[in-house]
Amino acid sequence: MKKFYITTPIYYVNAEPHIGSSYTTIIGDILARYKRMMGYDVFYLTGTDEHGQKIAQAAKERGVEPQQLCDELAQKFKELWKELEITNDYFIRTTDEHHMKTVQFFVSKMMENGDIYKGTYEGWYCVPCETYWNEDELEHSEDGKHLCPSCKREVQLIREENYFFKLSKYNEPLLKHFKENPDFVEPDFRRNEMLKILESGLKDLSITRTTLKWGIPMPNDPEHVIYVWVDALINYVSAIGYPDNMETFNKWWPADVHLIGKEINRFHSLIWPAMLMSVGLPLPKKIFAHGWLTVNGQKISKSLGNAIDPREYVKKYGNDVVRYYLVRDIVFGKDGDFSEENLVKRLNSDLANDYGNLLHRTLAMIVKHFDGQIPGIGELEELDKKLLENYEKTKQTYIELMDRYRITEALEVLWQFIGDLNKYFDEAKPWILAKEGNKGRLGTVLSLVTESIFKVATLVSCVMPNSSREIYSRLSISEAFSEKFLEGWNILKGNKVVHGEPLFKKIEKTEKEVQKLQKSNKQGDKPMEKQENVVSQAENVVSLEELIDIDYFKKVDLRVAKIISAEKVEKSEKLLKLQIDLGELGTRQIVAGIAQFYKPEELVGRLIVVVANLKPAKLMGIESKGMLLAAKKNDKLTLLTVASEIEPGAKIS
Repeated sequence: MKKFYITTPIYYVNAEPHIGSSYTTIIGDILARYKRMMGYDVFYLTGTDEHGQKIAQAAKERGVEPQQLCDELAQKFKELWKELEITNDYFIRTTDEHHMKTVQFFVSKMMENGDIYKGTYEGWYCVPCETYWNEDELEHSEDGKHLCPSCKREVQLIREENYFFKLSKYNEPLLKHFKENPDFVEPDFRRNEMLKILESGLKDLSITRTTLKWGIPMPNDPEHVIYVWVDALINYVSAIGYPDNMETFNKWWPADVHLIGKEINRFHSLIWPAMLMSVGLPLPKKIFAHGWLTVNGQKISKSLGNAIDPREYVKKYGNDVVRYYLVRDIVFGKDGDFSEENLVKRLNSDLANDYGNLLHRTLAMIVKHFDGQIPGIGELEELDKKLLENYEKTKQTYIELMDRYRITEALEVLWQFIGDLNKYFDEAKPWILAKEGNKGRLGTVLSLVTESIFKVATLVSCVMPNSSREIYSRLSISEAFSEKFLEGWNILKGNKVVHGEPLFKKIEKTEKEVQKLQKSNKQGDKPMEKQENVVSQAENVVSLEELIDIDYFKKVDLRVAKIISAEKVEKSEKLLKLQIDLGELGTRQIVAGIAQFYKPEELVGRLIVVVANLKPAKLMGIESKGMLLAAKKNDKLTLLTVASEIEPGAKIS
């Protein structure tokens, strides 16, 4: 059986977990789930880093023993991973007895190989980052203080007797490995950063402290405590049995990928491989150093006080939505800014409109026209064959990208297929087929769409397991997600569908927009509610001269229309050209001044209300046959849309 070993960094327990640490763990979970779905035997490791000066200080500030602090916070990480439905196979703690013994064994082996010696260290140390820096690497404040280049806080000058690792000895072997394995560190710009360090030459590394007691004692010299980073890195082999259970260790090692944040790239891409070379173990296959999550352009950090609790957003929007947003909107490997506003946009557009609405209207028609039973795929037309070809290309590209950890790009490809699937639905016009009584063709169209959604749900199950599980349930599939469902068609023929609530609920206003509205409404001493009443009353006043009778109103032909395509009108900032489906009235073109409020891609697939019997008019030389309805207030325009599924062309009365 194919095997896959994936790790996250182990997280410091000096403070509670946040969205930054959750991001890496969610990425790891997505890749682990994907590999399991593709038939791999997976071992997914995460855990906590519980030694070092930073943790000792945090415990002292709280008036507790370090072990008590570690126990308390490690449990919080475990609980959060459970709430986020992380499927890790093991949770390692560096205070575990087996791990501590493994660290001592590992370091003893490095000593036996002549790679550790005693000397005097004098240099700069950053406590928050637990990192040693050379003087030429430091930054400086305006008042001349020496600052850590990573966290920008003041570093300490340390002079003490230490044990050193002959890191410089492995400079050339590492250079050779980097050149022979160009994909060893990704993304490529992170690899280039490490190559520059190697080309300038590595210096030996201090690996013990005597002024600190909270750590693992040096073998045969307990006055020295092993440097927290040497301790932490060894977790990747101690967790899988090294050195006591070599059968398990040999099954999983070397790791397929270490997922890390870019700030710890040097430790994983240079120091860890050199340590492994020292004891004669194979190197991991890949180090993937992703970017930072930021809030308003600033790195999310417990120490900076801008940490976000992911549970807040999971509770508000659901676990699947948060997972999807983190890997769809933030390119994996690069820095990305966490934005609730953008999360809501992704929810409304990608999930509710494109994905969920397609499922909703397809199942509604199966219930209505086939008594809820999926009819099966009959004779294929050219339009159907193109859809099947499109799916095969999408599946192949998606798998290739996921295998290369290009998650964001993989989702882009998949959502392009969802867009094409919506287009297929519109071009096949199942509502017309139903009206004409062409049940054979109608059954083929609805079955193809349903089976395509089923395959999408399988592919995206690693990112959104709950919604995919719900789709499986609605299609009467009780089995686990499996690559076997990606092949072949008519898998669902005869299954009963369950047509329920929309898969994703659209959010009309974010909390920030509500707060902004509340702020703008606070005028004078009047309560906001009273002001809103005043405004609404004023807007609803109609003079006697504007009143119309029912016969006049009946002259206006209001219809439901579906937007098939949308594009900007050249040389106009306000106009969009829309192609709309009016059912029995056919397809029409209308021009609307909504470009400042809607992007073209946001409109495709929406059900809107139009005046169908308006005299044709030309705007910037483009004919418009009809007019859409919209409401405008306080410079904000909103299209009038239809809440429930209804066939285009339906008359409004």
